[in-house]
Amino acid sequence: MTTRQTRKVFGLIGRNVDYSWSPLIHNTAFEALGMPCVYTVFNIASPELVGDALRGARALGIQGFNVTIPYKKAVVPFLDELSPEAEAIGAVNTIVNENGRLTGHNTDIAGFAAPLMPWADRIRGRRACIFGNGGAALAAVEAFRTFFRPSSVLLFVRDLHKAEEMLDGYEHRELVVPGRTGDLDLPLGGQQLQECSVIVNATPIGTSGRTDTLRSIVPAGRELFHPGQVVYDMVYNPLETPLLFDARAAGADTVSGIEMLIAQAARSFFIWTGKEMPVETVRNVLMREIGQPAPSVRG
Repeated sequence: MTTRQTRKVFGLIGRNVDYSWSPLIHNTAFEALGMPCVYTVFNIASPELVGDALRGARALGIQGFNVTIPYKKAVVPFLDELSPEAEAIGAVNTIVNENGRLTGHNTDIAGFAAPLMPWADRIRGRRACIFGNGGAALAAVEAFRTFFRPSSVLLFVRDLHKAEEMLDGYEHRELVVPGRTGDLDLPLGGQQLQECSVIVNATPIGTSGRTDTLRSIVPAGRELFHPGQVVYDMVYNPLETPLLFDARAAGADTVSGIEMLIAQAARSFFIWTGKEMPVETVRNVLMREIGQPAPSVRG
């Protein structure tokens, strides 16, 4: 008589996130390692339901979650403990359920940093730039501080008030210099962007299906980007965003958000299971599904 193992359940907490590649990533890894686990999507309609969802997860014994926009901060009050990384920025993208005790982690920080490591020397001691005012942007700020030590981080936002809200309570606020995206139309704003060693899009602008792109914010992108810069788009669908297209045309090095997606997923996988994700297997399956050849990875 064959004994069947009960499958452990993991999933993604978000809103309208059926498009996510996370189930493919994690289920590929579970299958490759022969683990009796399954990963699915949990769409939560509003922030008011987040607490109910996590109480249900405790009761049902769901083993772990990823958390995405717009709930990375909303989940925090309902957790029992935060890792140092999650505590530093007040945002969680990974939750572990250990016998009903929920611990929040943030793998976006290390996941963001991993693809940039080949250019660490180029970034250290120079200014970095981020577009965005949400949890992803703050994770990028903390990653720069922890791994790369830039001289400062220029944070371009539409609304300076939102930048201040994002940075409220952040212990290393002095590293960040907020600036308005509207200033990019002015000579000084353009010069500031040109002087940055690395430029990061931490907004969803440019995602497949959206009509807006960063070209509306940086219309002179090809003139402002140049060889020696690294341009990093956290958007992973499409792989070649308009921002990356313009940056590559200008001779800059580029990093697709798919690399961050895989890196942060690998870290979440390890936190949940104690096992290393078979990253190359996952990348090959993911790229085949997207319809692109697996890219070569530096470093």
